[in-house]
Amino acid sequence: MVYYGAMIKNTAPNPVKLKLADSEKITINLGFVDLGHVDLLVAEGFYSNRTDFIRTAIRNQLGTHSEAVKQVVARKMLVLGLQHFSADDLRAVQAANQTLQIRVLGLVTIAHDVSPELALATIASLEVLGALQASPAVKTALANRLR
Repeated sequence: MVYYGAMIKNTAPNPVKLKLADSEKITINLGFVDLGHVDLLVAEGFYSNRTDFIRTAIRNQLGTHSEAVKQVVARKMLVLGLQHFSADDLRAVQAANQTLQIRVLGLVTIAHDVSPELALATIASLEVLGALQASPAVKTALANRLR
């Protein structure tokens, strides 16, 4: 089974609300001259800080390439946004004798109550352009299925 959308729904009587970070921290190396230019723009009030400059630059580049991104998302049939998989969701897939091919541009979360065995039995492949949040054991179990 190829997973392209929100086909799995949490129908538990008291669904657990996830508390997720709204961003992912990254580290970049920047040359001293480029960094000096950034600091000059910050000092002159064009940006509130270095992070503001970098976020703006990234958004501008994403806007420049938005049409190409749309075409790739459509061609690769990627789900955009957040996809969460609970143990109940994966047990339902397992009961149906199916497996998932998960392709997401955004964030994939696999609940902490999902065992490595259940993840291996139900997730055939996992392609995440963005971030994957799962227990270390599940990440290790799925390492050879992650593209």
